[in-house]
Amino acid sequence: MLNRIIKRGAPKLPKADANEPPAVVVGHVSRAAAGCDTSSVPSIEALPLFRDVPAGERQSLFIRKLRLCAVVFDFSDMITLRCAREREVKRRNLAELIDFVQSSSGRLAEPVQEELVRTIAANIFRCPPPVAHENTGSEAAAADPEEENIFLDPAWPHLQLVYELLLRYVVSSDTDAKVAKRFIDHAFVLRVLDLFDSGDPREREYLKTILHRIYGKFMVHRPFIRKAISNIFYRFIFETERHSGIGELLEILGSIINGFALPMKEEHKLFLVRVLIPLHKTKPAGVYHHQLAYCTTQFVEKDCKLAVTVIRGLLKYWPVTNCQKELLFLGELEEVLETTQPSEFQQCMVPLFKQISRCLNSSHFQLFGARKFNIYIVPQVTSQTLPLNE
Repeated sequence: MLNRIIKRGAPKLPKADANEPPAVVVGHVSRAAAGCDTSSVPSIEALPLFRDVPAGERQSLFIRKLRLCAVVFDFSDMITLRCAREREVKRRNLAELIDFVQSSSGRLAEPVQEELVRTIAANIFRCPPPVAHENTGSEAAAADPEEENIFLDPAWPHLQLVYELLLRYVVSSDTDAKVAKRFIDHAFVLRVLDLFDSGDPREREYLKTILHRIYGKFMVHRPFIRKAISNIFYRFIFETERHSGIGELLEILGSIINGFALPMKEEHKLFLVRVLIPLHKTKPAGVYHHQLAYCTTQFVEKDCKLAVTVIRGLLKYWPVTNCQKELLFLGELEEVLETTQPSEFQQCMVPLFKQISRCLNSSHFQLFGARKFNIYIVPQVTSQTLPLNE
């Protein structure tokens, strides 16, 4: 899981200069510009390549290309046929911007970085179509919460390049975090987190990688990011039970938890009790349970005394009528018990065995597998806990 993260943000947007031409937006992708005329297609000039201009003029050309790429096209209707040439010009310029940032062609000046973040914001912070779990009055709103609702954004050919540009900017060794934090600030991070509810798994994968890199590079943002993610989870657990990106956020947290220093702060233990354990009780828990189980076991591996907290939490939210979810809980319980010490096991073994006995008496054929759990896992702990003559 962590390897996938390693393989692979808008600040409060500064007010535009009165002498600066506004970015052109096509169609309804950016609804903030709903008053623009979509009947006319903007003309996009072809700019020279970086290699064709002197080194001293490249950052000026970089800004011109950024302003060109601030044009947002509507990919959802027939207007795309009329914008084919302009869309291709933008795609080529985005690819060239990525190569420029990735090639370490020198540190970008502060005005260039500001324009870069503004262009990225114009493209990724948009009003996406309503996902199935929103209250739209349609039948889709009543979709099964345990099923993932996938929406493939037609604007992905441009969005992917914009996300790649942001990623390359964040991970670049030429990007000074002390300067970049003025543009990638708390407002930027919040809007990035809002995008995790996207129905497009490709977008969520990029967002996961980018947020993880932001967390690693901008140490000043770390407490804020953890708190903002917690707030998303609180709303999901206690209000909506609807969000597309819980699994990706948990993957990021798995990496963060793995890096916690010991002894563990009380703040982190509270996160386990107030967020991770209650995440087990939601209806769509099966969608993200693999990532959730990884996070909880990370806590137990860091501090074996937390095993009692996790086991009692699992027993508290143990499903009553959902056999598939019971199987997931048994699997997680097995992983936790593998790292549980005998002294902690003694504190919760009575309610644990009562729950296992209920699973053994279940009429569901899959829960019959609890016998394997009972025979192979529990004795490994009890043999160190109880005297042989008992």
